[in-house]
Amino acid sequence: MADFYDALTDAQIEFIGKQHMFCNASAHSTGRVNLSPKGMDTFRILDNNTVAYLDMLGSGNETCAHIQNDGRVTLMFCSYDQKPLILRIYGKGEVVAPSDEKWNDLILHFDEIFGQRQIILIHVESTQDSCGFAVPRYEFVKERETLKKAIVKMGEAEKNAYFAKQTKSIDGLPISPSS
Repeated sequence: MADFYDALTDAQIEFIGKQHMFCNASAHSTGRVNLSPKGMDTFRILDNNTVAYLDMLGSGNETCAHIQNDGRVTLMFCSYDQKPLILRIYGKGEVVAPSDEKWNDLILHFDEIFGQRQIILIHVESTQDSCGFAVPRYEFVKERETLKKAIVKMGEAEKNAYFAKQTKSIDGLPISPSS
């Protein structure tokens, strides 16, 4: 049975602190739903109603396009160890680019990583936890270094050129140049 809450509870915050990854889902009223796994110690809880993650260079920028065009976002944390649990965070997203006023305050919550693109700030509207009884057990081995190595190898000029190419989502939604 699922339980809903208006904000993150202390137990949910403790649970999140033990997770090595989460998934981000976003959508516009038309087109594809985007679902992306995230890791690399990029997630932060700012308070019971506000969370954020440092978004990295990747194969697309769908979350940004969806947030700028609709705002809805759902995060999912899932336990793969002894105690099963699924936690979803429902909210409205906000894209904070390095050129935005909020950037300097928000980036202090993160270890800066070469290849960071933006911060996805999520204003929590509700949370839901459920059993996760059917989720298999997995063991965390270690973080992958592949993205960090690829971005460093890319260099600053190539990284900036890659960012500049991401002006539309896969469904043709515009992505603001400041992001």
